[in-house]
Amino acid sequence: MSETPDFSRGAAFCDGHFVPISDAKISVLDWGFTRSDVTYDVVHVRDGAFFRLADHLDRFERSLRVFRLAPPYGRDEIARIAAQCVVLSGLRNAYVAMVCTRGRPRIAGSRRPADCDNTFLAYAIPWIDVIPLDVQARGAHIWIASTQRIPPQSIDPTAKNYHWGDLTQGLFEAHDAGADTAILLDADGFVTEGPGFNVFMIRDGEVLTPDRGALEGITRQSVLDVCAAAGIPARVAPLRAEDFLEADEAFCATTAGGVMPASRINGRILSNDRPGPITMQLRELYWKLHQAERHLTPLNFDDPEQPFKNDWRKATPEPEGYRNEQT
Repeated sequence: MSETPDFSRGAAFCDGHFVPISDAKISVLDWGFTRSDVTYDVVHVRDGAFFRLADHLDRFERSLRVFRLAPPYGRDEIARIAAQCVVLSGLRNAYVAMVCTRGRPRIAGSRRPADCDNTFLAYAIPWIDVIPLDVQARGAHIWIASTQRIPPQSIDPTAKNYHWGDLTQGLFEAHDAGADTAILLDADGFVTEGPGFNVFMIRDGEVLTPDRGALEGITRQSVLDVCAAAGIPARVAPLRAEDFLEADEAFCATTAGGVMPASRINGRILSNDRPGPITMQLRELYWKLHQAERHLTPLNFDDPEQPFKNDWRKATPEPEGYRNEQT
């Protein structure tokens, strides 16, 4: 008699089956592994409900188009599979990934992407803060790395990818300098993003975030949304390293952590070496946004076969008001 699988540490969907996260695997011959030929998206669950699930699925679909990947499941099935991973795990606060890889070539040694069958997997694991909570409490120390961001002409940064060679080198630089994390510049000296997060600065009461070389984050958009609602000036704009070094406040933003305050950039102290007041206001407003019904998709933890409490496909309003100010 087989034992009941233990999903308490997380659940995954691989090769058409739900398995404990420790049993989730892909082939060593999958181009997702050998060539980083893969795209993904990450959505979080907070208090038993997905936050902005439709927006994450929209971005996942765009990333699939950019990398010319076609998973064997449609949008509705992908949403259901991701929800089932959460419900099976029982996690009410979770980090949930949807991943599509190029797959393993059907013909040994083939260099043709068309000879691969694309794969899909998903998983739910306990909530992650990419900057630890104790570091957020005192404000992260950020290092502006000398490693340049991969140019967008090579890899589209608005499509999620695992091309992290530059970001990892930036992290090594930051850690060697005694900082917590890094942000990278492009070849022209403009700020782009950090390893898995967008970055913001605040100067003279205005909230600013880079207009290039960065993922168009859902949390980034949420910050702009709450700025608009609260009457806080905010712009997506070209920003250089010296702009951040002259900032009054700074913070990072990502699905895995939300609004995460910073207190130093390259050793320069911001906000009396602690999280700044506007940052903390935005952090509070960001979590309050999780109470907005239009952004929530509640889960039914009583039945993995019916993982949604209601129709998750309900319309989500278009984000308010902001467009990139390209120069």
